[in-house]
Amino acid sequence: MAEDKVELSGSHRLAPPGAEVVGTPAADEIIQLTVTVRRRNPLPQPGTAEPVSRGQFAEMYGADPADLQKVAALASAEGLTVVSSDPARRTVMLSGTTAAMAQAFGANLQLYRQNNRTFRGRTGALMIPADLAGVIEGVFGFDHRQQARARFRKLSSAAAAATSYTPLQVAQLYQFPQGATGAGQTIALIELGGGYQESDLTAFFSNLGIIPPQVTAISVDGATNQPSGDPDSADGEVLLDIEVSGAIAPGANIAVYFAPNTTQGFLDAITTAVHDQTTNPNVISISWGGAESTYTSQAMQSYDQAFQDAVALGVMVCTASGDDGSSDDVTDGQAHVDFPSSSPNVLGCGGTTLQSSNGTVQSETVWNDGPGNGASGGGVSEVFPLPAYQQSANVPVSVNSGFAGRGVPDVAGDADPDTGYQVVVDGRSLVFGGTSAVAPLWAGLIALLNQQMGQSVGFLNTSLYGPLAGSVCNDVVSGNNGAYSAGPGWDACTGWGSPDGTALLNGLQE
Repeated sequence: MAEDKVELSGSHRLAPPGAEVVGTPAADEIIQLTVTVRRRNPLPQPGTAEPVSRGQFAEMYGADPADLQKVAALASAEGLTVVSSDPARRTVMLSGTTAAMAQAFGANLQLYRQNNRTFRGRTGALMIPADLAGVIEGVFGFDHRQQARARFRKLSSAAAAATSYTPLQVAQLYQFPQGATGAGQTIALIELGGGYQESDLTAFFSNLGIIPPQVTAISVDGATNQPSGDPDSADGEVLLDIEVSGAIAPGANIAVYFAPNTTQGFLDAITTAVHDQTTNPNVISISWGGAESTYTSQAMQSYDQAFQDAVALGVMVCTASGDDGSSDDVTDGQAHVDFPSSSPNVLGCGGTTLQSSNGTVQSETVWNDGPGNGASGGGVSEVFPLPAYQQSANVPVSVNSGFAGRGVPDVAGDADPDTGYQVVVDGRSLVFGGTSAVAPLWAGLIALLNQQMGQSVGFLNTSLYGPLAGSVCNDVVSGNNGAYSAGPGWDACTGWGSPDGTALLNGLQE
């Protein structure tokens, strides 16, 4: 008798919008899936416990070996192979033919074509054995639609920038602590495509008179450092992340995790970086994302759990809040926030327009260059409820549903390409903006703070919304991102505002 199967909660997926069905995947193609399982013990609430080491984590909060064994038994029964099993990441990687995988998990698969790209996708829900309900929390890898977009904006060559800055000049305007280099820290960058050339890094850091940081490329799920030579491609994102974070914290090691741009690839890159005992990242920067509505529930839950892991380890995750204002490039007329910024366990980074004179900030407003031209992402989550640390921040309810959700972003920084960052990408000196620049800016700052404090800053959100609320950021009070407007205190365009790095250090040391 066939074993009873039940729907895997949160796994239902719609067809890729605007894609055309062009066939079915080859039944004998070998594919790999990532299966996530539950935690063995609940994590402490953020800010209530000292960080644990990566070595301790698996035994305290990772997967129960018995649960991993249950997935291995399922694989054996279905003719699948266990490629790897990781208690800390709570993942089992399975390999098998498309036909066997689809049979094992009840997957409805098609080949789709969209934007000159053919890929495997799935619709409907996945199925798991009834006795594994509650044990298996996610199954990823059937669907290869592109999950996220880079959050950078290149200043068009036709537009003459009224103002542009080196990352060091932005750091000086924001009063980043002097005398620190990020030595002893490791900044992890998550990249879902593109690559970098050493010649670009040499040119960029030599222009600034800085000894380049140590940069290491790490392959996840077969993706590698593959620069295309086109600055408009994902290369722009990779170089912007390395150059901004590396200029701020040149003494830090920079670990670049390259993964496929799929739900599975993005998740595996995050969990690999969070739990990497070789590079041991202290801070993670993510400049890729998409509207909450483009993810499955199981994906958002699994990503958010990885960010909870990071909090428990004392690792701060900085994310770009999006470059398309309150719509987040969704055309249904509603407001949307970007994920992963809407996770309550990350530092969401919004964008400003930064004007300065003689080394001091003259004005700072919400970055909004008008429809289609870029604006700071922000708003209210429709998925994650208002976290405890935001209870006193006057976060509005969602303009769509009235849901009392997590407010985005938490902080901000210069993101307007018209007041953008001078970078070197694919042999060219260019000016880039986007909230993509703000996540590595904050990541670099956190590396400096960690070094100067001699310990991890911990989960910064607890401090930013608690004892330091309103005293360590430059409040941005004018402008809007569409559905939401800036004002005194926290707002859904720029959060608490841009950093005053020295005030933040002093506040954390008190």
